[in-house]
Amino acid sequence: MGNLNVVDLFEKADNAKVNNFADHVSSELKVVTDYDKIECNYEWLEIMEDTIRYIDNILRNPNRFIVNEEDIIKVELAKKIGVESIKHLSRNTNLIQDYNKKTGDVRPSKILNINKEESFDTYENRFIYSLIQNMKMYIQRKKSGSVLESKFKNNKKFEYSASTNVGEEKVNISMSLDTKLNTSLNKNTGDNNLSIEQRIEKLELRVKDLCSSQVYMDLAKKHIALVTSPIKKTNVILKNVNFQYALKLWNFMQEHVDDDTSRVKNSKNYNDDGKFKQYLDETFLLNYLVADSIDNESKSKVEKKEITEKLVGNMVQKLVDINTDMTEDELKNIVSKQFTIIKYKSVVSDKEITRIFRDKIDKYFSRIDNFNI
Repeated sequence: MGNLNVVDLFEKADNAKVNNFADHVSSELKVVTDYDKIECNYEWLEIMEDTIRYIDNILRNPNRFIVNEEDIIKVELAKKIGVESIKHLSRNTNLIQDYNKKTGDVRPSKILNINKEESFDTYENRFIYSLIQNMKMYIQRKKSGSVLESKFKNNKKFEYSASTNVGEEKVNISMSLDTKLNTSLNKNTGDNNLSIEQRIEKLELRVKDLCSSQVYMDLAKKHIALVTSPIKKTNVILKNVNFQYALKLWNFMQEHVDDDTSRVKNSKNYNDDGKFKQYLDETFLLNYLVADSIDNESKSKVEKKEITEKLVGNMVQKLVDINTDMTEDELKNIVSKQFTIIKYKSVVSDKEITRIFRDKIDKYFSRIDNFNI
């Protein structure tokens, strides 16, 4: 806005009138404020988004081992008889039903059956299973137990009324100022500039995909006991990069169980009698000076016109007295020439204008002196 014209208005004001105005001011200012700032910590979301791909890598190439399930069954039900079955029969001759001494054939009634199966029930896999379970619970707790959106609200309302006397003039003012600021502090980030809610929804879908893996479903059927802290530092967990990221996420969730949301809330409703009311009292004065300047502006225009006419009249009188033979056209030419010089003084420096003006004045007074002689 540059220089404020109202400052000039104040500087030109009548000091007596300003003091009279200020001495009789009676004012009241009511202030209502409502401040609320909520900042959510989304570090958990970023870590889960970064880690979930490593968990997916683990589930695609899980740890497994061979489980030998041994059972003594009727010989006709045995699918495969191996070395271990023969060794077991030699140690348990009571299972032999018939023996042919001539041929040396042995006919058992029952035999050891060994069924080999792959199992995912390793500590590392149970750790990942437990991690996924914790992730699901952690996400639900964040969704239901805290505010997901970072917000900022800063609303203010001023109600000001005042009155004063300037002589016999009564002056009153009443004003209300209402400002509202309500905005979200969340910034759309991640893939396709997603919002926080969209990112959480996408994360839940990816966790759901993890739960459809063969390893997860196999361990879920067995109702295995969940792994708890501290996590055993097996060679796989220590040396495998995928497990290192999984362990980092595990530790983060263990250390950030509580809600990390911070909130600053402050609401006030009071009558102000300090600097804010003083500011508005001064504004009241400026408003009055604006209103008062309407009359002053009208008076000023009339006064300027009267003074101008008087000065021009005196100048014309002097010129006519000096040269009684001067025609109206000559007078117009002289005035027009001087008007052009002064009107467009921006073309000539102030110093040059002063010199020209001084020369003209000197010549004017010299002619007057010669005339008087």
